[in-house]
Amino acid sequence: MSDQDRRARGIDKFNEVYCGDLPVPDEGQVPFFDDMIAHLFGEVWTREALSVRDRRLVTMGIIAALGESSTFCIQVQSAVKNGELTAEQVREMIIHVAHYAGYPRAAGLLMPVEETLAKLDKK
Repeated sequence: MSDQDRRARGIDKFNEVYCGDLPVPDEGQVPFFDDMIAHLFGEVWTREALSVRDRRLVTMGIIAALGESSTFCIQVQSAVKNGELTAEQVREMIIHVAHYAGYPRAAGLLMPVEETLAKLDKK
């Protein structure tokens, strides 16, 4: 597969995963993003062994364990918009995370997640 084909496939998957809500910089503007699109989204997220929802759950668990609330909320927004998770499931996920990644990590997700869910509920 050519680099252009990998990039095109990656952009398609990125837009699917993030509901077209996140911008895709022009090729060459951000080399880090170019690599992420071609490899992570063009090759990894397109593999068939796991569904997008499965990959999302794994990704969210890792992000939650790292305590990255803003990145976690991007995942929440996309998961709810794509119909992969309900608000109730997201809240349950935080309870589960508390027991494996610790209460401070989970507590740091509560307010940003509730704000994200409230914004989605208004739409």
